[in-house]
Amino acid sequence: HCVSFSCLSSGLFIAMIVSLLFLVLLRFTAGVLFWIFIFGVIGIIGYGIWHCYWEYDHLKGIPGSDLTVYDIGFQTDFRVYLQLRQTWLAFMIILCVVEVIIILMLIFLRNRIRIAIALLKEGSRAIGYIMSTLFYPIVTFMLIAICISYWAVTAVFLATSGEPVYKVMANQTLCKYANLTCDPETFNTTNVTKLCPGAQCTFAFYGGESLYHKYIFIFQLANAFVFIWLVNFAIALGQCTLAGAFASYYWASRKPADIPLWPLFSSFGRAIRYHTGSLAFGALILAIVQLIRVILEYLDHKLKGTQNSFTRFLLCCLKCCFWCLEKFLKFINRNAYIMIAIYGKDFCTSAKEAFFLLMRNVVRVAVLDKVTDFLLFLGKILVAGGVGVLAFFFFTQRIPVLAQEAPALNYYWVPLLTVIIGSYLVAHGFFSVYAMCVDTLFLCFCEDLERNDGSTAKPYFMSASLHRILGKKELSPKKA
Repeated sequence: HCVSFSCLSSGLFIAMIVSLLFLVLLRFTAGVLFWIFIFGVIGIIGYGIWHCYWEYDHLKGIPGSDLTVYDIGFQTDFRVYLQLRQTWLAFMIILCVVEVIIILMLIFLRNRIRIAIALLKEGSRAIGYIMSTLFYPIVTFMLIAICISYWAVTAVFLATSGEPVYKVMANQTLCKYANLTCDPETFNTTNVTKLCPGAQCTFAFYGGESLYHKYIFIFQLANAFVFIWLVNFAIALGQCTLAGAFASYYWASRKPADIPLWPLFSSFGRAIRYHTGSLAFGALILAIVQLIRVILEYLDHKLKGTQNSFTRFLLCCLKCCFWCLEKFLKFINRNAYIMIAIYGKDFCTSAKEAFFLLMRNVVRVAVLDKVTDFLLFLGKILVAGGVGVLAFFFFTQRIPVLAQEAPALNYYWVPLLTVIIGSYLVAHGFFSVYAMCVDTLFLCFCEDLERNDGSTAKPYFMSASLHRILGKKELSPKKA
């Protein structure tokens, strides 16, 4: 156990160091990693096209290969379809269409891809100047832990707030007193023990007949709603705090000279002092939708045994619609909190301005999201996989230095999986800060383009690399 705990703590520490190094290296390798991935995908699809053509040509003249899929009908063995030329021709056409789409997207979206990569590099540079933001997820984790503790204690108090109910537990199935209520103090003086030998008066549950006891389920539901609301508020507070810190970096005329001394602490103070109502309102909207999803899941569980297909179809549609609504609200809330941190306006105004700003830059949003998601997912896999390999060598005693100290383990898969999952969560915590940084810089970049023109009166705040990509130059005083 001590060896497993030592390896776990060491693995999490290594995951933290590797995550920090990966975020720093993104400043120099973001573009390289993305283009290697893109050209790798193009190469793999190209090889697939060639292989499909080779199979198509190889099956020429073989009896039965010229049959169509319609001729052979539905077959459970998929290998039957691989003996048909039509199958490989369809695969080749599909791969050719995908290849052409990817190449055309690279040709027509190359500038937007370059902007996305430049924003990723700028995000790494911003985190380098405000390193304290990487450790803010610890604050969010502590707040969520407090919320969970509050919910659990309240739920236990509600569940045990009734009067204890005792019932007769008899070994004999023919006992007529079985499952009837009883009083443990007077049970031994009754005839139940004589008529049902071995019967006992045991505790069953907490209950009651008052109006309060009838609505305990409603109170539990209200407690769950408050819990969801508080968790969403803690997340919203973290997003607004990080957005304010990174926005102070972007809007600084001289970086890093004009960045505030304590940007994260100042942003946290502003969020608590001025934006608590807006954050609570945004969290409330999201909590209502999530509570409806919980109720739908509960109804689906209760109605699972019914044979009414229409009810199951209706519940499935409702669950799908509210799932999409929750994803949309999370996206809107996230960007609304960024606008709140930048301008300090109320939630509804900030959400409206963020939504229309993103719609005016919808192609850039799509490209940035895909590039960011790929790089961050790659980073999480690299961190978790690298730490997992080290832990595997540690537990299997393949490292000579550690083999002398670490005793052999009979079941090392459990601590190994724990190390891998823990490393992935550590990497996710660091990369979530990086994702928030990129989203904040992107909204600031879009606002910068719309509100400024590069003149002396309205200079751009974007970095020099974004200047070069956009082909925009600062206007001279004479032209301004």
